Amino acid sequence: MTTAERTLYIKQLSQQYGFDHIGIAKAELMTEEAKRLESWLNADNHGKMSYLANHFDKRVDPTKLVPGAKSVISLMYNYKPKETQRGDTYKIAKYAYGQDYHHVIKDKLKDMIRDIRTNIGDINGRCFTDSAPVLERDWAKRSGLGWVGKHTLLLNKDKGSYFFLAELIVDLELEHDHPVRDHCGTCTRCIDACPTDAISPEGYVMDGSKCISYLTIELRDAIPEEFKGQMEDWIFGCDICQDVCPWNRFGNHHEEPLFDPAEPLLNLTKSDWNEMTEEVFKTLFKKSAVKRTKYQGLQRNIKFANRES
Repeated sequence: MTTAERTLYIKQLSQQYGFDHIGIAKAELMTEEAKRLESWLNADNHGKMSYLANHFDKRVDPTKLVPGAKSVISLMYNYKPKETQRGDTYKIAKYAYGQDYHHVIKDKLKDMIRDIRTNIGDINGRCFTDSAPVLERDWAKRSGLGWVGKHTLLLNKDKGSYFFLAELIVDLELEHDHPVRDHCGTCTRCIDACPTDAISPEGYVMDGSKCISYLTIELRDAIPEEFKGQMEDWIFGCDICQDVCPWNRFGNHHEEPLFDPAEPLLNLTKSDWNEMTEEVFKTLFKKSAVKRTKYQGLQRNIKFANRES
């Protein structure tokens, strides 16, 4: 195959596996992104997520992950749900409604790599989805999948931001795509809506240690008292900055059955959450990302959300 034929084949293959968009960037050292990451880490914006400071060289150079890498293929997989939770209950992030995306998407990526090897040759390549030191949003931006919005999430004009990112880093020469321009304009809805002021006043910088997603998932210690009365009923993750973003008016709902919520989830009341036993927790979230926080962690979050300001 020629470079153009390989590129077309891989893009068509991605559609067969349900990915909504695909973009390709040259595998090279990310000089500017490395400077921004270093500055962000030096400001302690990663809180107690110490792992984000590990493997710095691998985060900014894909050839450290895949020797001889020539292309980084970025992919988007939609998770925008058809229905959401009732409005008078504790909330979990929409990405966690269904089965854990790490497993669902990783399986698709492994099958894609297998098909590429079958039809193109024995390439050297690896697949990733939030599973290794890869700057996913930066690669997606480089490959033209969207722009990084003021809330620091990737935004796509057609899909908004309710999608997962994934990557294939391969030693294949492919045709590369180009970045798109920022379309946030003067909008500050995400900045204004964040109850913990985690987004900088100008946007584009997130203090991860203040983000509700960090507080309810990544933080293993007690939630700091300064956030009392600011959780707005979120007990696993947070979608506030996405929910208020005008670009999320666009885009279709996902068509992935594995991302559909377990039957009772959307109708759980606050009483149901408060009275949930560990056995029910394990059954309801058996294949969900929510199990990351464990039963004790979810109970901690519920108790904190219950406290009056």
